[in-house]
Amino acid sequence: MIKLTIDGKAVEVENGKTVLEAALAAGLYIPNLCYHPDLRPVGACRLCIVEIDGMRGLPTSCTTPAKDGMVVHTNSDKLQKMRQDLLWLILSEGPTEIQKDSQLEKVVEYTGTRNMLSTYKTKPKHLPVADDDPFFIRDPNLCILCGRCVRICQEVRGVGAIGFVNRGIESQVSTVGGEDIRKAECRFCGACVEVCPTGALRDRDPIPWADREKRILPCQNACPAGIHIPQYVGLIAEGRFQEALQVIRDIAPFPFVLGCVCPHPCEKACRRCALDEGIAIRELKRFVAQVDTGEWKSTIPMMPATGKKTAVIGSGPAGLTCAWFLRRLGHSVTVYEAAPKAGGSLRASIPRYRLTDEVLDQEIRSIEEIGAEIKTGTRVESLDKLFDEGVQAVFLGVGAAKGTKMGIPGEDDPRVLDGLSVLERVNWGEEIKLGGTVAVVGGGNVAMDVARTALRMGAKVIMLYRRTREEMPASPEEVEYALEEGVDIQFLVAPQKVLPGGQKLKIECIRMELGEPDSSGRRSPVPVTGSEYIQEVDHLIMAIGQKSAVPEGFKVSMDKKGRLQVDRASLACSRPGVFAGGDVVSGPATVIEAINTGRKAAEAIDKYLGGAGNIKESLASLEKQNPRLGREAQFTGRKRPKTPVLPLAKRTKSFAEVESTFDENTAVREASRCLRCGLRLTICQSPMPPKK
Repeated sequence: MIKLTIDGKAVEVENGKTVLEAALAAGLYIPNLCYHPDLRPVGACRLCIVEIDGMRGLPTSCTTPAKDGMVVHTNSDKLQKMRQDLLWLILSEGPTEIQKDSQLEKVVEYTGTRNMLSTYKTKPKHLPVADDDPFFIRDPNLCILCGRCVRICQEVRGVGAIGFVNRGIESQVSTVGGEDIRKAECRFCGACVEVCPTGALRDRDPIPWADREKRILPCQNACPAGIHIPQYVGLIAEGRFQEALQVIRDIAPFPFVLGCVCPHPCEKACRRCALDEGIAIRELKRFVAQVDTGEWKSTIPMMPATGKKTAVIGSGPAGLTCAWFLRRLGHSVTVYEAAPKAGGSLRASIPRYRLTDEVLDQEIRSIEEIGAEIKTGTRVESLDKLFDEGVQAVFLGVGAAKGTKMGIPGEDDPRVLDGLSVLERVNWGEEIKLGGTVAVVGGGNVAMDVARTALRMGAKVIMLYRRTREEMPASPEEVEYALEEGVDIQFLVAPQKVLPGGQKLKIECIRMELGEPDSSGRRSPVPVTGSEYIQEVDHLIMAIGQKSAVPEGFKVSMDKKGRLQVDRASLACSRPGVFAGGDVVSGPATVIEAINTGRKAAEAIDKYLGGAGNIKESLASLEKQNPRLGREAQFTGRKRPKTPVLPLAKRTKSFAEVESTFDENTAVREASRCLRCGLRLTICQSPMPPKK
C-alpha cells in the first residue's frame, strides 16, 4: 500500500493507482471529463490538474502514478482559475447548449468558467444529428471530443464502430465515411452511451435511473421469474454451457421443461427485435439443459440443515419449485401428490409431443437428489394431521386441474367434454375415442393442445374462437403449428347452444364482431344479430378455463372464483403456517409464473420459520464474463435460426416430440447474436462532483 497526503488528508491506496484514483477513493473530488474508471487515462481534458510538492508544472492526476510520501494539492486558487479557463476553452468549440443532468453540466456548475476572450461568441455547429440507430441518438453538436466513447468501443469492446474523423477544428466522432451505424458493425451494446459525459450519445428513449435495470434488461424484466437471461445467454456465447445452466437453476429447477414449453415473453421484449428478430432464448435454455453434465450438483448453494419440517401439497411446477428452494434453505420437505407420478399439470395437461416423460422425470429426479421427498398416490384432505406430525409450514400448490364449461343449453350431453379432462385421459393412457369431427372452443394454449391432440387421435378438428387471431392468448408458434397440422380455426365464432338428439352433435353458433376493450385489454366480442348457423360435429370440447378443487379440510379462505386468498406479498393463507401459489391462487397461468410463486413462497416460509428468506445464488457474475465483443462482419444481418421440428408428414401420426434442440454450433452462434445489453450495467459510473 502507498501512503500520501491529499489536501492535508492522509490517504492510503494500492500500489499502481493514480493520484486521481487515490483522491476519489478517499472521497476527495477532482474535476474531470475525459477520465473514466473503465478506460485507460489520457489526460486530454486536463481538468484534473493538481499541484504536487517537488514536481514542476501542473500534472494531470489521472495519468500521474501515486507515490509513497507524495503531497498533493487539488483546490488552490491557481488550479481553480486554470480549470475555469480550460472549461471555457472546451465550451468555446463545444455545445452551445449543455444537456441537462449530464456530467458536463454538473462539472460546469461545480467548477465554473472564465471568459478568456470577451468578444468571442460560440457559434452553433449545425451538424446533422445521426438518427439511423434504432436505440441511440448521436448528436455531434453536443460532443466535446473527450474520446471516451471511441476508447470504450475500441479498447474495451474491441468493435471500433466509431472513431475520430477529419482533422483540427473539423474533428468529430463518427463512423468511417459517416456510413449507417449498422454497416459499421456496431454491436449496439450501449457502452458508448454509458460513458458519454455530454449527451452527444444518448438513448433514443431516456432511461430514468429508477428504471435503469428494467429498461436495459427488458428480457429479464419480462421473465415472470426474473431469470438472469443476459448472463446465461452470454455464457453460452462463450461456450460455458454448464455455468449457463447453473445461472438458470439458481432461479428455476426446470430448465429443460421451460426449454420445451415456456411461452418466452422474454423473446418479444428482446432489444434485438428492433434490428430483426429477438434471440431464441427458449431454445438456448433447452440446449444447455440437453447438454447438462450434472456439474451444478456439486456447486449449487445449500444452507445447513435447520431441523424445520415442511410439507408441499401438489407436485406441479409451483409445488416442486417451492420444495427445491426449501431444501436449499436447509429445511426438510415432503411433497404429497395424489396422482401415481409427480409432475402435476406438467404431467397431466401438457401433451407428450411438447414435453416428454423423460424430460420431466429428469427434472424431478434433480429435486429428489438434493433431498426433497416426494410421496405419490397420496391424497391430502386435511392439514391437521400434518401439523400434528410436526410439520411447521405447508405450501399449497394444488393447481387448477378442473376444466370448466360455458354454461350454455345442452352442454350436459356426454359428447361435450372439457379440455383438461381430455388431455389428462390421453396423458395417463386412459381409453378415449375422438374420431370424426371435433370442435374445440377456446384460443389459449390448452385449446391448442387439445386441438393438436385430437388430430393425433385421428379426428378432423375445428376450432371456434370468438375473437381474431391477434387477440389469441396462445403462443404464436403454437397457433402456427396447429394451422400447419390442419386445424381449421374459425375466428369470430361462438357456440351458444347444443341442440338435443341426433347421431351427431348440432351446435348452434353465432358470428361475433369486436367491440370496446374489456378488462383483459382485448376488444370484447359482440354477437352479430341474425348470424346464427348450425355446426355438426361428433364431439365438442371446451377449453375455455380452469378452476381449483381445494378440500374443505384445508380450512383456508377462498374467493368467489374458488381461488385461495393469500397475502400478495408473502403468499400466506388465512391459516397460520400455510402458504400457497400457482394456479390455485392466480387462476390458469404459465409454468414460468408458477415457478416464480414457488420460489417466492419458499422465501416467505423461510422467514416464517425464523430464517432470512435469502436464497443464495451461485450464478456466474457479469464481471466474470468477457467485456470484449470484437468486430463481427454483418452482425446486424445475421438471422435467427429456425427451431428444428419434426417433418409435417410425421407429426400427426404419433405423439413424437415436435421440436428438438439446437446443435452446439447453432446455439453458440445464436447466443452470439445477443446485444449483450447486460454488460452496460457493469460499466462503472463516472465520478460526479459533490453537490455544493
